[in-house]
Amino acid sequence: MTLEPNPVLPESIADRLRASILDQTDAPGTALTESAVALRFGVARPTARLAIDKLVADGLLRREPHSAARIPVLSRTDVIDLFDSRAVVEAAAMGALALTGTVPAQAIAAHRALMATPEFAQHDIAFHRALVAGQGSPRLTRMHALLMGEIELCIGQVQAAQLLTTDEVARQHQGILDAIIAGDPDAAASLARDHITGARNRLLTHLDDK
Repeated sequence: MTLEPNPVLPESIADRLRASILDQTDAPGTALTESAVALRFGVARPTARLAIDKLVADGLLRREPHSAARIPVLSRTDVIDLFDSRAVVEAAAMGALALTGTVPAQAIAAHRALMATPEFAQHDIAFHRALVAGQGSPRLTRMHALLMGEIELCIGQVQAAQLLTTDEVARQHQGILDAIIAGDPDAAASLARDHITGARNRLLTHLDDK
């Protein structure tokens, strides 16, 4: 009898690959083959394939037909489109949350974790995912999820190039939280847009200077 791969193991490997992509250990343009991932983590190729497939589905990897999965190299146009689309979705989500004045517990936990480390990318992503998931529309949450894989690639570059500090990110997050708790949807939406476009502009300047 052939045993199926343990579903927990591919998830764990996908998480570790995600972390290495975010901190640029695996840089944009890098190919991640099944054999290389299997050797790196000491697992069978079917397990490596499942981990890679998850990251492809999440948008952190792209796979062309008959080619290995590769970390995308995002163009200036890609960055503008991603962040501007994200700003529309998240501004709507933060405004909706402010109508109830409720902050999801997962967002508070991510905010606290972010303030405890200089490596903010993982917790920044968790913070935004939790806030959007906490508003009432499952469709808005799905729209956000479609963007977030590639957005994670951008946030990883922002962190790796030290374009923002943990203190700056935490301060901006706190402003959004304060507006939500105060029940001010206009301020919550505006602060979310400013937070997102500020990161976008710093990343674009960095890309232009390369």
